Amino acid sequence: MISLKNITLRRGTRVLLDSASVTINPGEKLGLVGRNGAGKSTLFALLNGSLSEDGGEFFVPPQWRMAQVAQHMPETEESATQFVLEGDTRLTELQARLAAAEKAGDGMAIAQAHADLADAGAHDAVPRAQALILGLGFKVSELDHPVNSFSGGWRMRLQLARALMCPSDLLLLDEPTNHLDLDALVWLEAWLKRYPGTLLVISHDREFLDAITNVTLHIENAQLTRYGGNYSKFEELRAQQMVLQQAAYERQQDKIAHLQKFIDRFKAKATKAKQAQSRVKQIERMEKVAPVLASADFTFEFKEPANLPNPMLAITDAAFGYVDDAGNETVILRGVNRSVLAGQRIGILGANGQGKSTLVKTIAREMKALAGKVTEGKGLNIGYFAQQELDVLRPGENPLEHMVRLARDTGAEGNSAREQDLRNYLGTFNFSGDMVKQAVGSMSGGEKARLVLAMIVWQRPNLLLLDEPTNHLDLATREALAMALNDFDGTVMLVSHDRHLLRAVCEDFWLVGRGQVGPFDGDLDDYQRYLLEESRRLREEAKLADQNSSTAEQAAVAPTVPAQAPAAAADPREARRLAAQARQQLAEKTKPFKKELEQIDRRLPQLQAERSELEEKLSQPMAPAEIAEAGKRLKSCNDEIDQLEERWLELSEQIDAIAEAMGSPG
Repeated sequence: MISLKNITLRRGTRVLLDSASVTINPGEKLGLVGRNGAGKSTLFALLNGSLSEDGGEFFVPPQWRMAQVAQHMPETEESATQFVLEGDTRLTELQARLAAAEKAGDGMAIAQAHADLADAGAHDAVPRAQALILGLGFKVSELDHPVNSFSGGWRMRLQLARALMCPSDLLLLDEPTNHLDLDALVWLEAWLKRYPGTLLVISHDREFLDAITNVTLHIENAQLTRYGGNYSKFEELRAQQMVLQQAAYERQQDKIAHLQKFIDRFKAKATKAKQAQSRVKQIERMEKVAPVLASADFTFEFKEPANLPNPMLAITDAAFGYVDDAGNETVILRGVNRSVLAGQRIGILGANGQGKSTLVKTIAREMKALAGKVTEGKGLNIGYFAQQELDVLRPGENPLEHMVRLARDTGAEGNSAREQDLRNYLGTFNFSGDMVKQAVGSMSGGEKARLVLAMIVWQRPNLLLLDEPTNHLDLATREALAMALNDFDGTVMLVSHDRHLLRAVCEDFWLVGRGQVGPFDGDLDDYQRYLLEESRRLREEAKLADQNSSTAEQAAVAPTVPAQAPAAAADPREARRLAAQARQQLAEKTKPFKKELEQIDRRLPQLQAERSELEEKLSQPMAPAEIAEAGKRLKSCNDEIDQLEERWLELSEQIDAIAEAMGSPG
């Protein structure tokens, strides 16, 4: 077991843990919770050995193997499968040992290494690694793609898969759901439930914590408190504890007041001096019960919309997608016929890469419909929260400058655009004092998200389009957002992997998938079952494709052989001729798609390199004009990367469809 006895941890001059103690038993799954800055990540640093205690005793069984997600972005040309496979450190070590034994010609060592590799599961290591990759949302066709060909979020998924691949007795996960969609999140929950070791997880997703944890460890006031149960049980137990603590505090204050009254009354009388002094010592000896301090959780509300058009908008026979620089259209969603009514709460569901963000961006006027009509109600005012906050924020500017420009652009009424009024307004979103002059580029993800919310609220929208708004929000801010959305008089359209937020806010669901947008008749539990069934179906298809890969030639020949002429197929020369003909036909049909894929594969690394350079550049001091130009180019890079990645998926699916139609496994 893991034991912390009277542990003190400091970061600089700040004490994060002060004589804290707790025991963690083998096999327990713990959620580590507490306010931002309470010391959760610092405790992880103690557990993984990158930080030493400043006082007390800390013990982890020396034989325990530990795994955690590396926080750096991987840069390698290795395939996704090989990268994840190397997460199995035991297997990597044994393979190196085998290579050394073979080089030395040591027969006994070779035999022992082969036996150890068998015990370590070398025979099924590749399928296990690929199951992790597919479970986290990758396609079968991407298993052999270089790690560097993926965008940042996808590479962090590979880091997660690599950590899960590592044999471990202790698994540390710090916000593992940040880069996941709901389908990958459901899969991860199922995997972690089966994990046999000890798990510690930091997460702001309460349903994720509820699903996988059986113990909650709370950091507050530099102390660790252990609660039996998941996050919901912790909230219940903590509320009860706070009520009891407040009652005990009030009783103790009454007793202290009674003793103090006696002291004040008799301390000047010689005959009562001894008794008065006795009561002074009694107060001093009391172990003081701390008062329950009023919670300073973040709250806000949306302003009442100026008007509520009904319907808000109507989509008729529409096709959504994008147009590349050459003017070529790529349709992702077609035949869309939906209407959005005043006051509706719509949750937009769909597996990764199916077009959820394309739908939202088109409604938000960021992209144009490729066909059909999107008819807006008179007076429609959209508040759009982009998945990437930097799409609307300027890294070199501060929150006050953002609000001044917004107030000017929206034609603020009366004195509402005065600097002090804007400062007061930002204060309601926890931007106080010097924070209003802090550069946005140096802020945390949660602070940027709060600023975007402040800017949206200021505009008094009647339609809110929220694309993954909770990615960087802590639990308290997520609760504040849910409450504000429930009190909002307008319409909400929400894309989120936070099921608690979806359950709390949404009444209707749309499902985006296979090029279509339609209603989803069911609740989120039904949707989770649907996702698990889809994941299982894809795994079975991948397994079947792997089994059939050795008979690719026969599969290619079969559909081209006339049913009435079995004798021709029996002729080896005719079979070879037909196989060659089928391959030639397949190559001709897929050639333009593969050519475009190659162009995308060449362009993406260039854009990703340019994006990294721009992000690095924006983190350095620059002139305002340079900041504006770099920010503009960064947005352009991100937009092009998004378009190319979606086009890549579309082309891969078209090639697979052609191969399937011609009877070839591709």
